[in-house]
Amino acid sequence: MSFPLLTATAAVPAVGAVVTAAVPAARREAARWLALAFSLATLALAAAQLIRFDPDGGQFQLTESHAWIADFGVRYELGVDGIGVVLVALTALLVPFVLLAGWHDADPLEAPSPNRRWRPTQGFFALILMVEAMVVISFEATDVFLFYVFFEAMLIPMYFLIGGFGDRAGEHTGKDAEEAAARRSRAAVKFLLYNLVGGLVMLAAVVGLYAVTADQLGAGTFSLQEIVQARAAGKLEFATVTERALFLGFFFAFAVKAPLWPLHTWLPNAMGEATSPVAVLITAVVDKVGTFAMLRFCLQLFPGASKWATPVIIALALVSILYGALLAVAQRDIKRLIAYASISHFGFIILGIFAMTSQGQGGATLYMVNHGISTAALMLVAGFLITRRGSRLIADYGGVQKVAPVLAGTFLIGGLATLSLPGLAPFVSEFLVLVGTFSRYPAAGIIATVGIVLAALYVLVLYQRTMTGPVKEPVRNMPDLRVRELVVVTPLIALLLFLGVYPKPVTRILDPAVEHTMSQVHRTDPQPDVRVSNAEGAK
Repeated sequence: MSFPLLTATAAVPAVGAVVTAAVPAARREAARWLALAFSLATLALAAAQLIRFDPDGGQFQLTESHAWIADFGVRYELGVDGIGVVLVALTALLVPFVLLAGWHDADPLEAPSPNRRWRPTQGFFALILMVEAMVVISFEATDVFLFYVFFEAMLIPMYFLIGGFGDRAGEHTGKDAEEAAARRSRAAVKFLLYNLVGGLVMLAAVVGLYAVTADQLGAGTFSLQEIVQARAAGKLEFATVTERALFLGFFFAFAVKAPLWPLHTWLPNAMGEATSPVAVLITAVVDKVGTFAMLRFCLQLFPGASKWATPVIIALALVSILYGALLAVAQRDIKRLIAYASISHFGFIILGIFAMTSQGQGGATLYMVNHGISTAALMLVAGFLITRRGSRLIADYGGVQKVAPVLAGTFLIGGLATLSLPGLAPFVSEFLVLVGTFSRYPAAGIIATVGIVLAALYVLVLYQRTMTGPVKEPVRNMPDLRVRELVVVTPLIALLLFLGVYPKPVTRILDPAVEHTMSQVHRTDPQPDVRVSNAEGAK
């Protein structure tokens, strides 16, 4: 048997989580380095996936298939297409930076007693690795039930990361600490309830999918490939009402995770109360599972219903773009501003997916990657800033660029990437989304461009209020970025610059998968409407 590369890529961080959690309480430093080593091993396996993946070698590659719950047609089936393998690589790339950025985020606030058994640092790093394992296998799963299990299971470690290891900015003792703990708890519960409800709706749709396949194929199955092939061969047909109901069940869960307006309200609370590295984990890694699943499951399993729902979904995506951007403009909290900006950006991703053009979907898949990198860069630098000052409020800053120029410079590059400045990676993907949308839905493309203008407003105003102007007394002695922090930020900025001028290494892998998805929904790019005069036509 060939080496199970996909299983290994998910298993290594899972094993790392268990090993890290078991490190003795007094060995916090060892736990940190151990978690980082496992994350780097996962990155090496993800790189091996990219090397072995052939963009022209068919849809699903490096496949694994084993019986799991045979009586119900559930199999342990893994495989990656171009989109999946790139998102696995993105996840594996970001997690080491998340760990480094949160190196001291879970350290006890006071000296531990000699007999202390609680291991907050070990638990924090173990939970991050467990989230990584579950996200990776979600990107690899080609069995719908297997995907569902890990789609829901990742909520558990995320709940504890938000509620148990939240942001300490401004937290002292007594009443302040109690209020901060209460806010973290509310944010964690809200995150869990929203996503749990979405998952339960999806579970009903998963059961319905099994019932339909059992009725028409003689044996129920959750295999994505079997279902798609059976539909193509005419052996499996969904009634219109059934297909639409199943589509809505799946889409609802993915829209909560994405998040799409009006199911987005958990995100600003979760990102605001989580530590900055965990906020990156939420928006740059976990939320990508929602948009990825729209492409893999909604469009491929239910192509007719996807086209039926497209006008409403495009309208919701446009609302997300404008609503998120407007709320970002109005924010006084740095982390909540970045959270609302992410809601706007996810609107662009969903708009590109449901524009049903190769440029739109190509831009959306590339945007998943670029948004992950740019948001990680901006949020992590913002976290370094907040840690130094002890406040998330924009009004508490001013003149930072005079005392910490490197911090201010990296913050500016992250912000410019967020507003999709030409020359930085998000510009390419956002431009493709707008072009692909405009070619089929001109009005939607025009409305979406307003989001770009608003992005420039909230990013530049944020930079002006925090980094320029007279130096405020509390930031007068603020230190610049340290070596560990530079190790975190520098590679992300380098990637933003590289993919901003040369995105081909990524698009070369993504484009065949996008073309396959387009063929599954029986969509082709609209032809340009070129009109010529009679005289020109005669020539």
